[in-house]
Amino acid sequence: MTTPPLKIDAHTHILPQEWPDWASEFGYGDGRFVVAELGEEDGAACMRMLRGGELFRRVWPNCYSPQRVLSDMDRFGVDVQVMCTVPVMFSYWTKPAHGVEIARFLNDDLAQTCRGEERFVGLGTLPLQDPVASVEELKRCKEELGFPGVQIGSHVEPSEWNGIDKDVNLSDPALMPVFEAANELDMAILVHPWEMMGFHDMRKYWLPWLVGMPAETCRAVCAMIFGGVFEKCPALRVCFAHGGGTFPTTIGRIEHGFNTRPDLVAIDCNVNPRTYLGRFWVDSAVHDPYALKVLLDVIGEDKIVMGSDYPFPLGEHEPGQLIETMPGISDATRAKMLGTNTLEWLGIKAPAGVRTPSASQ
Repeated sequence: MTTPPLKIDAHTHILPQEWPDWASEFGYGDGRFVVAELGEEDGAACMRMLRGGELFRRVWPNCYSPQRVLSDMDRFGVDVQVMCTVPVMFSYWTKPAHGVEIARFLNDDLAQTCRGEERFVGLGTLPLQDPVASVEELKRCKEELGFPGVQIGSHVEPSEWNGIDKDVNLSDPALMPVFEAANELDMAILVHPWEMMGFHDMRKYWLPWLVGMPAETCRAVCAMIFGGVFEKCPALRVCFAHGGGTFPTTIGRIEHGFNTRPDLVAIDCNVNPRTYLGRFWVDSAVHDPYALKVLLDVIGEDKIVMGSDYPFPLGEHEPGQLIETMPGISDATRAKMLGTNTLEWLGIKAPAGVRTPSASQ
């Protein structure tokens, strides 16, 4: 019987089991900080996440219990999970010094979760509202905590506390030192949408998650391309969550805009955006075989990683199922997307205690 290929879930989230009441500690932001409250719901353990005293979200042990995560990995045949924090914890809107404190707390907690468990790979978080501190935390993530990369948000929003007066896109020169440091340190980056554009205008029907998230990811891809990030950091290894959002299906429009209005589009980088196809990775969290076919045609089989967005409802409920059941692709292509592409993106080898690609052949 043939052994299944190595299966790595490149996009999963985990929370600490508890964290400080930062609003009380810092003296501001009570309506924005999320507080954790462990309890039960209908007789089942859960965590109630409160914001401003109101229920923000319920999450279950698969979002904060490493033991439950391992159980689910076994159930779904996942060999390795690449873990990062939940985007609501980014806290870019806080005062820079407090952003550093939060990032260090989250990174230390994740490092402890991954320590001694070779099936877990951690991606750190950065206080992006402070690029200088982000470079220092990036170094700490690599040198002290042993992470192969970090997760960042699709932009940094302004607030009355962080000293930023407008949205900072990933094209902003202020963030270039962070990308340059990741390039130099050989640290991978996962870009995840958050604080979606139009959030306050389209809350009904879950539209921020259904419409805003894909657009937000496309915003990040375009910002990094048109901002010249990939030109200035040629070795940078970036993966965009949720299949790259709307970018793969709108690259024709994006390229057309570049060609017809270079005065508006090509002001910081005069390289055709289509040139960058194959320069970055996307995950497979697109929920549709036709969408995955588009990714294969546009992004390429070497740059798609299996990502489920575990453990959230909008993620793939059986990690890897879309790739495993996709018709018309070879076993070699399937194996790349299920595991080996993630190793290339992260610049790591398969952990010694799990199956290796050679063992699956």
